[in-house]
Amino acid sequence: MTKFPKSVLEERRAASLKLVEALDAYETKGNDILGPQNPDRMRQEPDTVCPPETDHGKMPNMKWSFTDSHVRLEEGGWARETTVRELPTSKELAGVNMRLGPGVYRELHWHNESEWAYIIKGTCRISVLDLEGGSYIDDLEEGDLWYFPTGFPHGIQGTGKEGVEFLLIFDDGNFSEDSTFLLTDYIARTPKSVLAKNFRVDEAVFDSLSEKEKYIFQGTIPGSLESDRKSVGTPSKHRFTHRMLAQTPKKFPGGEVRITDTSNFPISKTTAAAHVIINPGCLREMHWHPNADEWSFFLRGHARVTIFAASGNARTFNYQAGDVGIVPKNNAHYVENIGTEPVEMLEMFRASKFEDFSTEQWLAQTPATTVAEHLNLSGGHREKFLKSLSRDKTAVKAPVRKTRSMSDMHKALEELL
Repeated sequence: MTKFPKSVLEERRAASLKLVEALDAYETKGNDILGPQNPDRMRQEPDTVCPPETDHGKMPNMKWSFTDSHVRLEEGGWARETTVRELPTSKELAGVNMRLGPGVYRELHWHNESEWAYIIKGTCRISVLDLEGGSYIDDLEEGDLWYFPTGFPHGIQGTGKEGVEFLLIFDDGNFSEDSTFLLTDYIARTPKSVLAKNFRVDEAVFDSLSEKEKYIFQGTIPGSLESDRKSVGTPSKHRFTHRMLAQTPKKFPGGEVRITDTSNFPISKTTAAAHVIINPGCLREMHWHPNADEWSFFLRGHARVTIFAASGNARTFNYQAGDVGIVPKNNAHYVENIGTEPVEMLEMFRASKFEDFSTEQWLAQTPATTVAEHLNLSGGHREKFLKSLSRDKTAVKAPVRKTRSMSDMHKALEELL
C-alpha cells in the first residue's frame, strides 16, 4: 500500500501534542504537559507549543485570529475588527471584516483614515464623491479592490444572491469602526431648523429621521449599474476601484504574486498590497520590507512564519485561514506552506509602493569571498552554496528535489507491492 508523506503541519502537530516523543529531536530539552491543555489550540499552534531550536529571545505577539474578535451583529450583516486593541503590534494598520446581505447597506459615511478594501466573496456596489463634486459608482466582485482617501464620503451595498464579505484596511492601527462619521448620526445631531435652512425644505420633512445611527441595515436591491450612474449626474474623473485578481500574476516555481500599489492603482497612496499564492511545501522566500510594517491576512491554507528581529531575537508563528499576521518593518521573515493545500494570503503595507529585499539576491550580488567568510564556508560547501545563488528575485520558491538512491527506489517499490 502506498504511503504518502506527512505534511510539515502534521509533523509539527504530532510533536506539539506528544512532547515526550519530541525529546529525541531536542535531546534533553522539553517534557510532557501534566496540567490542563487545550488540544484545539495546540493543533493550531504547533510551533508555539514546541518551537524550533532557532527561536530565541523575547518578541511580542504577532498573530491574531478574527475568530477572537468581537462580532457586532446588525440587521442583515455584521462586522468585526482587528486593531491595536486586539493586537498591540498592529500599529500602522487596522483591519475590519464585514458581511452585508443582498440589498444591505453599510450606511453612507466617511473616516479620518483612508479605506482600502478587498472583496473576499460575493458582490457589492460602492459609491464615493470626489473633491470636484464628481460621483464614482461601481460594482465589484471577489478579488476586486476599492480605495477611499481620508474624508471622502462613500457607501457600500451588498448585491447579488448572497451579498458580500470583504476586508477593510485603515491606515492607523488605532482605528475603530465605532468612531466613523455616519450620515444618520450626523443628521440626527443637527437642529431641524438648520437642516431646513440648509436643504431649503420645511422642518416637517425631517420628522421621520432615525434617532440613532443605522450603521448596517436592510435596503432595497439596487437596479442596474448604468441607471445608478446616470441618476447622479457628474461622473468622477478618478478611479477608486481596481481588479486585483484580474492582474497577470508573476509566476514563480513555488507559486505566484500580484502586486497592487500606486504604479497600477494611482489613487491608493497610503496602502500597497500583494496577493500571494504559495503551493504546498513551497516558500515565500526569506526577505524583509524597508518601508512599512506588513499586515497579512490569510485566506486559506496553513503557514509557518519565523520573524527575525535582530539582537538574537526570533520567533515562529503558525497561521491559518482567518488569521492576521504582523511583521515589523525591516524584520526578516519567510512564509512556508506547511499544509496540503495552497496558502493564499494578502500582504498590506502603509505605503504607496510595495518594497522588499530578497536575502538570496543580496548575497548573490555581494562578492563571493565576502559571503563565504561571513558564513564560514569552505571547500565543496563554499562552491556549492555560491553557485546556487540567483541574482534574480524568486519571490516564491519550490522545495529542492532530493536525489533518490537505488536503495530508496527499491524500498518504495516494495511498499507499493
